Amino acid sequence: MIRIDPHTHSACSDGTDTPAQLMMAASRVGLDVVGLTDHDTTAGWEDAAAMVERTGVALMRGIEMSTASNGISAHVLAYMPDPSFPELVETMRRSRESREERARKIVQNLSADFPITWDAVVAQTRGENVPVGRPHIADALVEAGVFPDRGAAFDGALHPSLKYYVHYWAPDPVDTVRLIRRAGGVPVLAHPRARARQRILSEDVIADMAEAGLFGLERDHRDHDAAAREEVERIADRLGLHVTGSSDYHGHGKPNQLGENLTSEYVYRAVEEQASLEVVRP
Repeated sequence: MIRIDPHTHSACSDGTDTPAQLMMAASRVGLDVVGLTDHDTTAGWEDAAAMVERTGVALMRGIEMSTASNGISAHVLAYMPDPSFPELVETMRRSRESREERARKIVQNLSADFPITWDAVVAQTRGENVPVGRPHIADALVEAGVFPDRGAAFDGALHPSLKYYVHYWAPDPVDTVRLIRRAGGVPVLAHPRARARQRILSEDVIADMAEAGLFGLERDHRDHDAAAREEVERIADRLGLHVTGSSDYHGHGKPNQLGENLTSEYVYRAVEEQASLEVVRP
């Protein structure tokens, strides 16, 4: 059995491991394939690929793309697209800039009630030119002693329902699916029924995404209980979509552990067949 965890993050976005450390960690837990899917960036691909021979772990190069529909945020995993595709490059750039602008506004809002500064937030980033986002704000609040961990910060001051929250620009999810396909990638909707996080996309929007070329839904995820997984399975069956499973590993920033959820070899091979890039193998 091949052990495949296709959704992880490095310090190039909001993870805490460098891409090299991520590959080493994947090797230690016995993964055969890992997907590096940082938020709106391919910055970690090269360093992760350089560790494939040393670790013996194959690499799926991906991106977790920010999207929004009627004020509802959703993430679409783009597996193995052409990283130089101009429209993809521009969309990621706009998303990163918008998210950092949003982060500045959130910090300004929080500073009225909590001991937090922009410099303290920037200090939480672990790579060069890493766009600052809410996870880094959470880490700064933890360091200041306001919350015990990142999860508590997201459930507390950073919850979207509170006055500190600020929306940001992101492309439409249906348009994003089409873009990923034009760039030669394979789109999968991440944690589509993670209701504890925020509002979720309607089944009608997911159907529109499927018509636009959505490959699958991430079913097996820490944020999906048994009922949510059954719901995802039902939607996937109705729309003719594949289902995936993954850890959404972020290093020590979240409790998610590498390999805690996996994707079947059958689905992995189907992604390979449709993608423009190849898996980087030892």
